[in-house]
Amino acid sequence: MAERDNNRRGPRRDRDDSPEFSDRLVAINRVSKTVKGGKRFGFAALVVVGDQKGRVGFGKGKAKEVPEAIRKATEQAKRQMIRVQLREGRTLHHDMAGRHGAGKVVMRTAPEGTGIIAGGPMRAVFEMLGVKDVVSKSIGSQNPYNMIRATIDGLKKEQSPRSVAQRRGKKVSEILPKRDEAPVVNTAPVTEEV
Repeated sequence: MAERDNNRRGPRRDRDDSPEFSDRLVAINRVSKTVKGGKRFGFAALVVVGDQKGRVGFGKGKAKEVPEAIRKATEQAKRQMIRVQLREGRTLHHDMAGRHGAGKVVMRTAPEGTGIIAGGPMRAVFEMLGVKDVVSKSIGSQNPYNMIRATIDGLKKEQSPRSVAQRRGKKVSEILPKRDEAPVVNTAPVTEEV
């Protein structure tokens, strides 16, 4: 009897069929609210979530307990994910800058083997995104919320050669410079004047 019921329902499906995400806790703040009887303490968590294959998102959550705040932040981050095209699956396609409020960040492509050169919150975003080589600098606010928002803002501006070619109605080969077309260097012999 039980066997027949299982067949009728079909295979069990989880709500989250998406690829497995990894998350990184960036910051936890203890916040307090002053009430008539004293203070009530809570916690605010900032979490970055990504699949390390080009998708990343961040979220914040508040609760009376730390695990609950982290859970809320993780759920919000999964809802707010963005997709970023990576060059060769390891770095950005071009240099870019991002800004949010007083937070300013600069991100540059890097050759293979460079690694992630970035500070705190920005490093978490790049690791969860799956970037292997990048050079970045935070110029403005050191607030982790603003740094992450500025980084996400910059990543949203990235455009792959394929998307640019599609928008212009051209082929990718027409947009990218040819590899064998090196800049012309003056190779005339140097003569000294006497």
